[in-house]
Amino acid sequence: MAPSPLDRSDDAPLWSQLQDDLQRRIAAGEFAERFPGEHALVGEYAVSRNTVRQALAQLRADGVVTAERGRSPRVTDRRVQPEMVYSVGTTSTLFDVVERTGRVQTSVVRAVVRTFDGVVATRLGLEESTPLLHLERLRLADDEPLAWDRVWLPYDLGAPLLGRDLTHTSLYDELARLTGVRVDEGRERIRVAVADPVRARLLGIAAGDAVFHIERTGAHRGDLVEWRQSVIRADRFSLTADFGPRQGWELTSDTELTTDTDRRRPAVVTA
Repeated sequence: MAPSPLDRSDDAPLWSQLQDDLQRRIAAGEFAERFPGEHALVGEYAVSRNTVRQALAQLRADGVVTAERGRSPRVTDRRVQPEMVYSVGTTSTLFDVVERTGRVQTSVVRAVVRTFDGVVATRLGLEESTPLLHLERLRLADDEPLAWDRVWLPYDLGAPLLGRDLTHTSLYDELARLTGVRVDEGRERIRVAVADPVRARLLGIAAGDAVFHIERTGAHRGDLVEWRQSVIRADRFSLTADFGPRQGWELTSDTELTTDTDRRRPAVVTA
């Protein structure tokens, strides 16, 4: 299917016209095998590279095209790639959320080390000198970057994880299997942020793209056992929340979401 010529006298900007024509061609199935690169589109439509990039940025933001660092853009197949959705206020893990969609969740383990961090120890209600286990992972869904995850646990609790294969497992499941301790409650602060160059490179997105930034404190039977920071790609993941007369949600002064059912021990939001 030939590209439609862009009308430079039209009020609509060229990038918007280009976006519309690419969507028309996508709907017709033209790019099922391969989506053209920036250089090819510049030649086909006789426009600047900046115009092409603006059109592709919008297609990517709309979830129509996936364009990751180091890979050619491709059309998102929504029939075989169901959305990864997490229900806020449940104890489902990120591992579960990914694998329920038929994808395989794996992790590139970047660090599993004994460390000291007075700030994190204080967050866990420990003495500043208490040793901690630090686990850093790049979380993948079907070998494509999804999240960057850093976890701190009291070292005495987390030490059994040393030397274990954590490439295809839920941390909570592995911790429960090895120690009998399962994170069953906690609190999270979730905000939308933009990816800095370092995180963008790890996640295969562009610097400035939207991400979910999550800070979590997890507990087992009321005792704090985990502090975590996660950065999740916003173009591949979404959050949902139920509400009703028996359980509502309120916005606290620091914009954290907490449940009305138990103000002292709100439910774990994600994992």
